Amino acid sequence: MVTYWQIFMIFFKIGAFTIGGGMAMIPLIQSEIVKRGWLKEDDFPDIIALSQSAPGLLAVNIAIFTGYRLRKTKGSIVATIGSVLPSIVIILLIAMLFTGYQDNPTIIRIFKGIRPVVVALIAVPMLQMARKSNRHWWSYLISAAVLCLVGLLKFSPIYILIVVIVVSFTVARYNSSRKRREDR
Repeated sequence: MVTYWQIFMIFFKIGAFTIGGGMAMIPLIQSEIVKRGWLKEDDFPDIIALSQSAPGLLAVNIAIFTGYRLRKTKGSIVATIGSVLPSIVIILLIAMLFTGYQDNPTIIRIFKGIRPVVVALIAVPMLQMARKSNRHWWSYLISAAVLCLVGLLKFSPIYILIVVIVVSFTVARYNSSRKRREDR
């Protein structure tokens, strides 16, 4: 059985060593959790989907769902504290020590250099999840269409989700009624 201390330390490490938060944490979370056998590789996209659909920060939601899966409510609390504590400490230290350096050209260049790394950290797990989740030609088509609608045309994801829910519900009802007719 996974101990609370193990849950805390893994999420503390994840919170301490990822820059960019949220999506940038996904590859580290995935490797740590799957490597330890806490979640199966196939379950991870479901956790991401649940975490994105719930209100709040993505990394915290992942910690909550994973902690709950491992040790119920106390596990989710421990995982959440582990994932947010490093950020709180780092922000407090930055606020206390670096207040006068925000306009320093060297600091600005350092953060500009970190940006491409964060983009890559976000892109890699998204591409891996797309490859594993898209098993049919039409799922690739849907992914590409949503990417174009949201990324290029600035279409609201809320409307896309509403349409997908309605279409999925309609298709499920149609398939269910068709199956009942075939069974008769």
